[in-house]
Amino acid sequence: MNFNELLQPIIAQANAIVWGPLTLCLLVGTGIYLTVKLRFIQIWRLPMAIGLLFKPAQGKGDLTPFAALCTALSATIGTGNIVGVATAIKIGGPGALFWMWMAALFGMATKYAECLLAVKYRTTDSRGQIAGGPMYYIERGLKLPWLAKLFATFGVGVAFFGIGTFAQVNAISDAMVIAFDVPTWVTALVLTILVACVTLGGVKRIAAVAQKLVPTMALGYVLACLWILASNSEQLLPAIHLVVESAFTPVSAAGGFLGATMAQALQIGIARGVFSNESGLGSAPIAAAAAKTNEPVKQGLVSMTGTFFDTLVICTMTGLVLILTGVWQGDAAGAAMTSAAFSQGGASVIGQYMVTIALVCFAFTTILGWHYYGERCWYYLVGDKGRRGYQFTFLALIAVGAFIQLDLIWLLADTVNGLMAIPNLIALVGLRHVVVAETRSYFSTRLSHNGIKVPH
Repeated sequence: MNFNELLQPIIAQANAIVWGPLTLCLLVGTGIYLTVKLRFIQIWRLPMAIGLLFKPAQGKGDLTPFAALCTALSATIGTGNIVGVATAIKIGGPGALFWMWMAALFGMATKYAECLLAVKYRTTDSRGQIAGGPMYYIERGLKLPWLAKLFATFGVGVAFFGIGTFAQVNAISDAMVIAFDVPTWVTALVLTILVACVTLGGVKRIAAVAQKLVPTMALGYVLACLWILASNSEQLLPAIHLVVESAFTPVSAAGGFLGATMAQALQIGIARGVFSNESGLGSAPIAAAAAKTNEPVKQGLVSMTGTFFDTLVICTMTGLVLILTGVWQGDAAGAAMTSAAFSQGGASVIGQYMVTIALVCFAFTTILGWHYYGERCWYYLVGDKGRRGYQFTFLALIAVGAFIQLDLIWLLADTVNGLMAIPNLIALVGLRHVVVAETRSYFSTRLSHNGIKVPH
């Protein structure tokens, strides 16, 4: 028995506990509660939130609101949008996509709340940079420093062993082998060098790269998906019907698909949805805190668009392509499954290369974003000492991540994700009244300034 085979059942058991009923209830329940208390802000205020993306920055901070969003999106738009969606549908069937939608819909309210709190409770570190995120609003707002340290510890763990390294590098190396027959060691070496060139330059260099890559790669990927959907338009409505139907009924085994229950679809859909958009995880608030703004509500609105673009747009595109081409019933898994869908849907081998390019760009920017998140968590725990040690450890893990088994990587990533989410969700529940009060105060003032009488 090798090392991977020895660890996999242990991590699988831990994963089942972490992503048990308590975490799922906390995630979905917090999102539903905030949605109701904030009067469906993610729906009614979405046009306003998108409009704020194009407004000039005002206030103190290290990054423009758009740069902060791109930095957050650099971490969220990654393998979860390609490999994660494929894995979810392979395990839970088409219904898993529906539960990813539900996780995103209510997750938008969660993302709004956590990023609002990040700006409200942020501070300045010893180097003069903005420091914020769940560890600060847990300590300064909730008055529970031990829980803040627990979150930061899990945050470093996710950066090192979860989303930040292994899952991304492994996905990139697999895709490069499949599409271009590039040896794994070459991909690992080149990727490590590129990551070092960007991350050693700090948050402003990371944000500068994210601002250029994220909008370009996201738009290109969506257009490619739309092309495939249009080419197979007769299968689109049946695919959507299958998604909704499968969310509430078992799906029988077919081809390489082993079958799935509703419970499997729900659990894997929510888990992969959180992995993709990170709502409730507590990562995006770390980037949001650095935004140049004096209005916590404004940055909360800007930040919640990240979940919308990530899951309700990009993951939906991937999921529909996988389902209408029928590859989810085949033997392929992970990146190979999405590559097969693009090749088949586009009736050309070009589709395979398109997936590879998108995956490389998505995963690369995710690595950059999570390097920043982990470094801020590390700073909260130990201060500025050991910063170089953190950076070089991160780079070493990038170098070895390509050689770890795929199933083990996703189990490990899911597990540490859940551990990070729990302290953050406790804080969101504990500070829910602050979120509601800030929101009502902001919109009441805004309406008053527009000459509209506000009822008391």
